Formats: sequence, C-alpha cells, structure tokens
Amino acid sequence: MALTQLQVAPDLVDQVYTALLNAISEGEMAPGARLTQEELAEQLAVSRQPVLQALRLLKRDGMVVDAPGRGLMVAPLSAALIAQLYEVRSVLDGLAARLAAQAKARLDRALLERGRKAVAGEKIGAMIDADIAFHQAIYAASRNPLIAESAGRHWRHIRRASGAMLQVAGARASIWDEHEDIARAIARGDAARAERLARGHCEAASVHLCGQLSRHAQLEAGS
Repeated sequence: MALTQLQVAPDLVDQVYTALLNAISEGEMAPGARLTQEELAEQLAVSRQPVLQALRLLKRDGMVVDAPGRGLMVAPLSAALIAQLYEVRSVLDGLAARLAAQAKARLDRALLERGRKAVAGEKIGAMIDADIAFHQAIYAASRNPLIAESAGRHWRHIRRASGAMLQVAGARASIWDEHEDIARAIARGDAARAERLARGHCEAASVHLCGQLSRHAQLEAGS
C-alpha cells in the first residue's frame, strides 16, 4: 500500500482523514488491516498528531474499530449495515428520480461519459467519484435539497459501499447501463419508470454486495 505524501496546511487533519477514508473505500486498506500512527504518519509525511485526530474521527464514523489486543484496524464491512444503508438510499434515490422526471430534467451527458471512461480504467477512486457525481446530479435535479442533505449524512458509508461494489469488475459496466436507463426515463418525464429504475438499481446493488459479504464470511468460517 502506497499513500501520497501530503502538504502541510491548516486543514491537515481533514486531509489525513480524507486520504485514509479514500484508501479504505478504494480497498487499499482492506477490512481487518491494522493501523498504526507511526506507519501512517511516515507514509503521509506528517506528524503523528493529525493522524491521531483523523483516526479518532474515523473511529467515530465507524470506519475503524479497536483491534484485538491493542490498536486500531479497518472496520469489517457489515452486511446488515449495507442492507440498511441501501434501504434508505433506494427510497431517497427513487424519490429524487421521480421529482427530476417530473421536472423533465436533462442530466449532463458528460456525467455518463465520465463514468464509462472511469470503469474502462483501473482507478477505483475515479469510479467512485463518477458514481457519486451521477447520483448527486439527480438529487440536484429533484429540486428538493433535503434529499441530498439526508443522503449526505451517510456519504462515508455510501462511498465505502460503492467502492466495494466497484471492486467487482463484472459489475462496473452494468452500473452505467442502469444509470443510462435512469437518465433516459428522467429526460422523458416518465416519473414512475425513473423511480422504479432508481430503486431497483439500489436494491440490486444491495443484494449483490450483501451476497458477496455473506459468501466471504462463510469462506472465512470454513477456513
């Protein structure tokens, strides 16, 4: 694992937090990986203090947990949490798509092009950013700011779930096929279809990811 060195700045704790969150979301720091202040500070070329504060924030947000014995480790991905997260997302995304369709919003084609370009590459971070940008565009097109605000409360876990989903190569292209269908339904003003597709998109992701986690847990238990 190689982390990019950071420049000293007043918001250094935020920079360290974001760097570590991205590494967790993109799979560079796998669930169960032990985290030490000294090693992280050395890789990021910062002192231990901002690393300590960033780790405290990540622990508060459920991204890291106490490791057996001593220290911290990357929190395991919980199938129960993923299922609950996507239950909320499916409702929010469905509502946003319905309202956007009622407004006959036309999403910027560049969002779809960016997404397809990202999945053609190998950078999970770029794929996550493109995916989140697409959904945020629908939230904005809904003209209801409370939708984005509500989703924003869970953005860290959404980012990590998106990263876990995108680490499966076979799922990447199909995600953007589904996004394209949602965008078309919104542009046509087909509110019922847009909502159904948006909710189905979230529900399929939940089933797929929870299934993966359950299979992994079974393999771990049998090893």
